[in-house]
Amino acid sequence: MQRKHLTDHHRTAYHFQAPSNWMNDPNGLVQWKGNYHLFYQYHPHGPLFGKIHWGHAMSADLLHWTHLPIALSPTEGGPDEDGCWSGCIVNNQGVATIVYSGNAHGRQLPCVATSQDDDLRTWHKYAGNPVVADWPAELDIVEFRDHCVWQEGEMWYQVIGSGFKGVGGAALLYRSPDLLRWEYLQPLCVGNKDESGTMWECPDFFPLGDKHLLTVSSIPDGLVYYFIGSYQNFTFTPESQGLLDGGRHFYAPQSMRDDQGRRLMFGWLREGRDDTDLLQAGWAGAMSLPRILSLQPGGTLGIEPASEIEQLRLRRHTVEPQTITGQQTVVEQLFSNALEINLDIDSQTASSCGLILRDSAYPEESIAISLQEMGLNIEANNGHTAQEAEQYSLVIGRHTLRIFLDGSVLEVFIDGRACLTERFYHSAPQQLNLSLFASGGEATLHQMDVWEMDTIWQ
Repeated sequence: MQRKHLTDHHRTAYHFQAPSNWMNDPNGLVQWKGNYHLFYQYHPHGPLFGKIHWGHAMSADLLHWTHLPIALSPTEGGPDEDGCWSGCIVNNQGVATIVYSGNAHGRQLPCVATSQDDDLRTWHKYAGNPVVADWPAELDIVEFRDHCVWQEGEMWYQVIGSGFKGVGGAALLYRSPDLLRWEYLQPLCVGNKDESGTMWECPDFFPLGDKHLLTVSSIPDGLVYYFIGSYQNFTFTPESQGLLDGGRHFYAPQSMRDDQGRRLMFGWLREGRDDTDLLQAGWAGAMSLPRILSLQPGGTLGIEPASEIEQLRLRRHTVEPQTITGQQTVVEQLFSNALEINLDIDSQTASSCGLILRDSAYPEESIAISLQEMGLNIEANNGHTAQEAEQYSLVIGRHTLRIFLDGSVLEVFIDGRACLTERFYHSAPQQLNLSLFASGGEATLHQMDVWEMDTIWQ
């Protein structure tokens, strides 16, 4: 199956993917003894969601990954017999400790596992799992799963994803002296079901600058919301909020603070095709590029790809600054669908402007990335139907876009403060051409660079 994947042009060259089969949420992001570790939700027996394990990969440079043996597997008759669901890793006095959701009989409860290995290959589950025996009895909640754990002084704290019936999503706060005995404190934060969904999965909570940031993956919205605010007296008070990604293919992100002091985040990139296509392909899911989060002046969120990605740049194509009217091809004969495109463009008098990618062998297929009065829009046309991504609202004018095309993945970073992700499934690339366009007036290209990108796999 892995040999078959080598010729699958929908697979990625520089986004992380499992060797085969199904993968979803990033888990247990940690830098341990100099290496980055990426664990992830994994079904090793097929390309559809099933009995979930923890896959594992390691990297010295955040680019090139080594696949390692499965880290966690369900234990028959145990509290995770139906799946080892999402969680995180913390350093408990030199011992790597996983806190994850054990799934059994339709309910998820917190479980713990530890490792003494330098490369975190071998894990031992705590005999007393689950470490929280049940949901808080006094709360009328819809679900209870996924964990973010941190230490303050001598105490450990964690938030668990949940939601109050008829109210909205919630992040529930617990504390413990030893990661094994947990006391429920109170809700850290409660949302409005009409604004951010009825259930919050995969909560992630951490300091950012002089504020705190909470990210949640929302049901039924399928979107990732972030909240920036203040944290005191076990309560988080949001002061601003937004979408972490404007598309519906980015979900369940998790972050970590690395040795450089960066807040580093990965997210799961969901597929956009049906089960029949997944069964034929033999795989599903990818990780986003590593994203760096920061607090910008004025308390706004900054989102940029990790600078390590630039090491993958190969052949460069530069387009000179110019006035854009109509549509004109600016780069031809790209024989790769692994590209980075940096675009600095001003709409000026145009009502719409942007970039079109088209393969000369399949002229009916295209990807259009456009600045319009309604905001940034991505439209992927496979020759039969046009699929529009969720638009990202912005004021039309001058904007800088960093566009990453990789197999069936498209990530667009907007002005270093937002991102829009799309999945698409076009024919095998033969000769990509890039065109700029402006309609309803003139636009100005200030800068455009295109790089063909190297693969992260041997």
